[in-house]
Amino acid sequence: MRETYRCIARVAKAHGRRGEVVTVPVHGLPSLVREGLRVAVVPPELTGSRWHTVASCSHDDRSGDLVSLLGCASLGEAEALVGRYLLASEKDLPVDLALHDAGRLVGREVAEGDEVLGEISEVMSGPANDVWVVRGARGELLLPVIDAVVREVPEEGAIQVRVPAGLTWEGAGRR
Repeated sequence: MRETYRCIARVAKAHGRRGEVVTVPVHGLPSLVREGLRVAVVPPELTGSRWHTVASCSHDDRSGDLVSLLGCASLGEAEALVGRYLLASEKDLPVDLALHDAGRLVGREVAEGDEVLGEISEVMSGPANDVWVVRGARGELLLPVIDAVVREVPEEGAIQVRVPAGLTWEGAGRR
């Protein structure tokens, strides 16, 4: 079977003289760049390797991640990466990525037991956990993405959840 890759970050800018770059997550994903991760830079340059290993990574929620890539040791090399994207093998990404991947979640049906609650219309990133905005016949529900509420995201079909006591639907009757 072929290996599949996901675009996880964009190189936003070069930083310093040692070849470090600032990366920002793409497609609504959380920050997935970590030390030791093997990434492909795309589009690749005509010469040299497109493959790099993340030597170090420090997270900063405000402006992205400060990343050092093996094989990128100067400001010039870092500047050449600006505007390019980082791909990583899906097997190297967190197993719970499906819980946070807005691109694959928006439009998915959410159910509690046999009752269809609605569809995920938005994935909001919070400081402690993500929140799914579920819109259905009863209105809108803000559903926290925590273990007690969402256990898994199946490849297809409705996502089963357990709505915590006390959560209320906003704007009942609207779609």
